[in-house]
Amino acid sequence: MTTADASPNAFSMPAPTLDTTERRRFEAGNSLFNQTWVAGQSPTDTRDGLGPLLNAASCSSCHVLDGRAAPPRAGAGPAPGLFLRIGVERDGVVTGHPTYGLQIQDRAIDGIPAEATILIEHEATEGTYRDGTGYILERPLFGLADFGYGQPGPLLVSPRIAPAVVGMGLLEAIPDAEILANADPDDRDADGISGRPNFVRSSASGTDRLGRFGWKASTASLTDQVAQAFIRDIGITSTVFPEQSCTENQVACRSASNDGSPELSAERLDDVVFYMAALAVPERRRLDDESVTRGAGLFLDLGCASCHIPTFTTGDHPVDAIANQVIHPFTDLLLHDMGPGLADGAPDGLANGSEWRTAPLWGLGLLETVNGHTNLLHDGRARSVEEAILWHGGEAEPARRRFAALDSEDRDRVVAFLESL
Repeated sequence: MTTADASPNAFSMPAPTLDTTERRRFEAGNSLFNQTWVAGQSPTDTRDGLGPLLNAASCSSCHVLDGRAAPPRAGAGPAPGLFLRIGVERDGVVTGHPTYGLQIQDRAIDGIPAEATILIEHEATEGTYRDGTGYILERPLFGLADFGYGQPGPLLVSPRIAPAVVGMGLLEAIPDAEILANADPDDRDADGISGRPNFVRSSASGTDRLGRFGWKASTASLTDQVAQAFIRDIGITSTVFPEQSCTENQVACRSASNDGSPELSAERLDDVVFYMAALAVPERRRLDDESVTRGAGLFLDLGCASCHIPTFTTGDHPVDAIANQVIHPFTDLLLHDMGPGLADGAPDGLANGSEWRTAPLWGLGLLETVNGHTNLLHDGRARSVEEAILWHGGEAEPARRRFAALDSEDRDRVVAFLESL
């Protein structure tokens, strides 16, 4: 499941040991992942079904080259790859909005009003390392205007940036027991780290399962993740989500033409799931570089590996390339309180408004090569690896303070290590 490709195609390579049949499935899924969907009754029924509400017209318009979306800048207008998860709180329970649902779709097909326009501003904060070096962090502030279906009233809003999709098949194949072994919700070992699992209802299986995908581990399986993205982001129905996401109050949306149900067959959905599962992970680079090896030691000394756990072993899997592999994703797939600086105030499943899933770090150093930027975290606010560390708070606050106390050479070594992944 490892590729030596370090080009702009580094995130798009198939696992090298796929057999001929698996490689054909991979190519079929790749085609669907990159396909631009169209609205209305097109001459072929393999591309229509877009909308009526949407955020993007294809998977790859958000996950460009299977990588991470760049956040839009203030004044530039919305861009594919960003969406706003929303909700309303009543009597301590958070649900979807009765008119706008669970997610703002800022685009629509012709003749249908989009739900809203996303507004973005930035707020700068200055800080100083212990050695006197200054830095500036930028926090994005998101707002909504031009509501297409009436004023919504108070909303909980959580911005989300589309992440890179490499290695997801391997993450899905980690046995639940391995993930739960690292959970310590009551911090019984008193190390300040209290990772919690997020158990969620799987739409594909209809059962409660361990969440492992999404910024708050709110999706249990790759099938759930792919089917949910098709219906919420592109407006494509599937066997998992056979109905459009238009709410009762969105009359124009509900009256739009139906392009068949489901618009994505079970076979084609499975092909996209297989494609994402079989994407190879780029191998590490610069292993003999002294700054990288010393940075790896500092990463451990700072306590970063308490959440970004380096190594797991996958379990049984129908794809031989995925089964029983020792992998190094640098995540525990658990929820952690990241402090008020990163809090969105929006619960998601069992995750509260300040908890986030530990993001995997593999492929981190190739982000600029693949996608032309280095923006990180759930809303893209961190413009570099260094800024991403500085935004850590809550359970990660002690590790952040230790990083901030390093001299510039050691800070550079930590970054060098992370960029080797």
